[in-house]
Amino acid sequence: MVEASQTGLDEEAEMNRTVKAIAVDRAFECVRREHFLPQDQRAWATADVPLDIGWGQTNSQPSTVADMLELLAPECGDSVLDVGAGSGWTAALLAVIVGPEGRIVGVERHSELIARARGAVEDSFAEAGLGPGTDAQSPAPIEFVQARPGVLGAPERGPFDRILVSAGAGHLPEVLVDQLAVGGVMVIPVGEEMLRVERRGEDIGSAEVTRHGRYRFVPLVVE
Repeated sequence: MVEASQTGLDEEAEMNRTVKAIAVDRAFECVRREHFLPQDQRAWATADVPLDIGWGQTNSQPSTVADMLELLAPECGDSVLDVGAGSGWTAALLAVIVGPEGRIVGVERHSELIARARGAVEDSFAEAGLGPGTDAQSPAPIEFVQARPGVLGAPERGPFDRILVSAGAGHLPEVLVDQLAVGGVMVIPVGEEMLRVERRGEDIGSAEVTRHGRYRFVPLVVE
């Protein structure tokens, strides 16, 4: 049996990180943030700060979104749940990463934001030349749905290979872990700490949790 050296493991980890970073970078190049901002916020689209999108919600700062997407590591063909879809920007980024064989379900509480997100996605993809009839790979289809009172996520549309939560929870919601496929990954801020949750078996208690720094988000709400 040949054992991998620590140097070899470090090189493999760096290579995997680079592959993830390349996929995220490509998505950022294709999906311009300004399309997902109100007109009065677009002048700050390139600033690495969260921006107000109305109804007490924000469009997260780009460095935080990039960190979360690298941790999530979505792959081509994945089914992804985007909880707290807000402006639709993260859903659009995910759609580019997972490609036409994947699917994105974006859940948002505010119907006004959902309507705006749909239009922003359409405009952004059209500008980038993404979609049918182009040489570029089509993004995944995106379905934006309004959150239902007392329901977190979209259990009827699961299980999901990846779940991204863009709102801060007070505790790790088991109901979302239960919407992960076995082997699936969720990235979620809990108590201002970013968690990566990987479901290892059918029992939701099998989830493996790692911690990845402190971030601040609007609160996760279940009405």
